[in-house]
Amino acid sequence: MSMQVKFKEIVLCEELKIADDFFSRLIGLMFKKKMIGFDGLLIKQCNSIHTFFMRYALDIVFLNKEMKVVKVIENIKPWRMTLMYLKSSQVLELKSGTLNNRLKKEDQLEIVCIN
Repeated sequence: MSMQVKFKEIVLCEELKIADDFFSRLIGLMFKKKMIGFDGLLIKQCNSIHTFFMRYALDIVFLNKEMKVVKVIENIKPWRMTLMYLKSSQVLELKSGTLNNRLKKEDQLEIVCIN
C-alpha cells in the first residue's frame, strides 16, 4: 500500500514508510546512506528523536495523534538530539529541505492512500 503525506494540497512525502514496532522504531534511519524506496518515515509512539549514526540532515515534524503539528525542526544535522515534546505521539522524518518553511505549529497533515 502506497501512502503520501499532505498539507493542504502540498505533497510533503510521496512514499511513506511507517515504523510502528520496536525494532523499526529503534533503528529508524540510522546507518542508512539515503532513503531508498521511500521519502518519509513516520515513527509511531515517539516524542523525541536523535540523529546519532545518521549520514544526512533531516526535517522533523512532531505530530499528535490527529496528525496536527506540535513542533517543526528543519535541517537537523547528524549527531544531535531533540527535546521531548510531550504533546507529540509520532514523528515524521523527511530529507532536509523538504519543508522549506511551509509548516508551523497547529497545521493539520493527512496521510493519503494512493493505491
